[in-house]
Amino acid sequence: MNWLLTAFAEGAAAGSEIPEGSGLYLFLIQFGPLILMFALMYFILIRPQRKREKQTRDMIDNAIVGDKVITIGGISGKIVNIKDDEFTIESGNERTKVTVKKWAVKEVDKPISE
Repeated sequence: MNWLLTAFAEGAAAGSEIPEGSGLYLFLIQFGPLILMFALMYFILIRPQRKREKQTRDMIDNAIVGDKVITIGGISGKIVNIKDDEFTIESGNERTKVTVKKWAVKEVDKPISE
């Protein structure tokens, strides 16, 4: 048993020599997996989220009077007025008008034009 530990220790000591070569090679060996993990996280999480945000922003910016909207609070109605960063929507049977910020709009439905 003692000879096994001695052989293992000698093998580990022989294999623990620092390889000679460029510093870039050592850098990639040490930090390569970390860089790869961040790259994968960017392409799996961050990039698709930015794409969805851009689509939502374009959808809200292209809204016109007459489009139907749903807010993040669940209020739905038709756009009757557009100001700088606000929509005035008409909702309900009594045609109640509510002014909401553009960032509060969740969805814009364009009416089917003939």
